This record gives sequence, C-alpha cells and structure tokens, in this order.
Amino acid sequence: MGKYQESKKKVREYISAMGGATAETVLDVMKDHVSDNYNWKGVYPFREITKVEEVAEKFWKPVLTSFTRLQRREDIFIAGTNDVTGEGQWVMSMGHFMGLFDREFLGIRPTGKMTNIRYAEFNKVEDGKITETGLFLDLLGVMDQAGVYPLPQSTGQYFVYPGPRNHNGILLEDAPEHEGVDTVALVNKMVADLTALNESGAMGCPPEVLEKTWSKDMIWYGPCGIGASYTIPRYQMQHQLPFRNNLDGKKFNGHVARFAEGNFACFFGWPNLTNTPIGGFLGMPGGGIAADMQVVDVYFREGDKLSENWVLIDIPFWLKQQGLDIFERTEQIMNPKF
Repeated sequence: MGKYQESKKKVREYISAMGGATAETVLDVMKDHVSDNYNWKGVYPFREITKVEEVAEKFWKPVLTSFTRLQRREDIFIAGTNDVTGEGQWVMSMGHFMGLFDREFLGIRPTGKMTNIRYAEFNKVEDGKITETGLFLDLLGVMDQAGVYPLPQSTGQYFVYPGPRNHNGILLEDAPEHEGVDTVALVNKMVADLTALNESGAMGCPPEVLEKTWSKDMIWYGPCGIGASYTIPRYQMQHQLPFRNNLDGKKFNGHVARFAEGNFACFFGWPNLTNTPIGGFLGMPGGGIAADMQVVDVYFREGDKLSENWVLIDIPFWLKQQGLDIFERTEQIMNPKF
C-alpha cells in the first residue's frame, strides 16, 4: 500500500459522506470524520473556527441551505507530507462546488440558477481522523455570477476555470515519490526568486526571472477580481505587474502547509503575505493600510517548468482590513432590509 493511501481513503470517505449531507445532518456527518480538537480555517466572513459544532452551524448549514443539491466537482486530488514542518500528512482537493442558488447567502440575493463556487480544501489526517481543514472559496465569483460584482473591471478574464489540460489531476493511487520531490523543488525555487525580488525592494519583475521556472505558455487562473491570464507577457501585464507595482511593503509570512505529489504541488498560508496598497490594484485607490492576504496556490509541472497555476485569494478579507466590507455594502445597496 502506498504511503498516503490511508489518508486519501479517509478524505475520500469524508468527501463522499459530505456529498450526501443536508443542513440537518451535516454535523453528525462531520463528527464521524473529524477529531475532537478539530481546527477549521476558511475565507471571510467565516475565518478560523475551533469547534466542529460551530463549523457546521456557521459555515456548512448556510452553504447547504442556500445552494441546494450541492455537488463537488473535483479537478485535482493529491496528498503529501508537509514540506513546511517535514511531517504530517495532508490531502488537497480542488475544483468547484455546483448547486442551485435558491436562498440568500451572505446578503446576496438568490438567482435560482446554477452557481459554481471555486474551492480548494486542505485536510490534515492524523490517527484516522481529520484534525485540520483549510477550505477556501472564491466568494467574489459567487457575487459575479449573481450579478452583484462589487469591484472595478478586472485586468484578467474570470470564468469557470478548467482543471489541468491533461485531465490527470485525480491521484487516487500514490505517484512515484521522486516526481513530487522534483515538483516541490521547482515551486520552492520559484518562491525563492520572488521572495528575493520582494526583499530587494524592486517593484517590477524582469520576464527572465519568470522564465527560469515557468513555461512560456503558462496559464494563471487567478481569483475573481483579477481573473486568468495566458502566457508570461499577458500574466505580467494582467496580474504580476499590477500586483508588484501597486502594492508596497510586500512581506512573505510563510505557509501552513506545502506539499507535492506527482506533477502537482499546493500550499496555503495564514496569512501568506502582507502588503500595502498604494493605488491601482483591483482598480481601487491606495489607502496606505497594510493588510494580510490569505492565498492558495495549486501548480502543475510539465518537465522542468510550471505550466498551470490555480490561485485563490481571500480578497474580501483583504478589503475588510482596509475598511471595505463588500458583503455588507452589497446587501445594503442591492438587498436592503427595511
């Protein structure tokens, strides 16, 4: 049996059970699979929760009530040992939840139509139980599909993103270990290159720096609010340079979990980054307030280069720290309660 088969089996069982859960049964389902000292991290406004009862009540019940007949449509499923600590097995699932938006959610009026919710879920497995979860959703994407997108026009193109081009992201069987070693080494080199740029104080980024680790035909699937880009020049134009030139004081804070399996790698932080907007990023003015960014990255390596990258950023949380609650403001304008 492969090194990660037991952890994968536990998470597959959890995913299957949650697929049949309702708002009334979700707590019982979770209790069958998570530990007593469970820790859950999610996007704003849910953030960090340390009791399974509260995870069910504050997150899953509203989601399952608002989005009926919810399905998990998975594109990538991998496991690995946490490269940050050198120990601990994590399993990552990425794709979309899809359901019918039938009831109000976070003040957003329902559409009665299909809605796709981008997600990436990290689960740590210990002694046959899930002890930690990081579940990140693209809630700006939900707002966009509901017709209440709250920000200026994005630089990239947001849509329902596909999984890997080769359709090889579901690793139910363990991949050869050396492949994951090669992948995480490439990701770490890429992170080191960008960290060195940040520490140098440089705002831009020569394309030659990216070409060390990225395919020239790279695809960057960014969060709603930024959108996706194809090729290094368009990625730089539509995301990297606006990010680098319009955010100051960029600081890398590290990751909670980072691992790779086969040609795939992933990580998330809490927070990954801290930066200060000076004007222009997301089409917004610069407020000069430092804010933390919670970021998820999932990578696909082809040969010795990274070719695809799926990214989630908790933009609502980043904006909230600067005084703008996009859920509260949208509800007040588009769905007021009298």
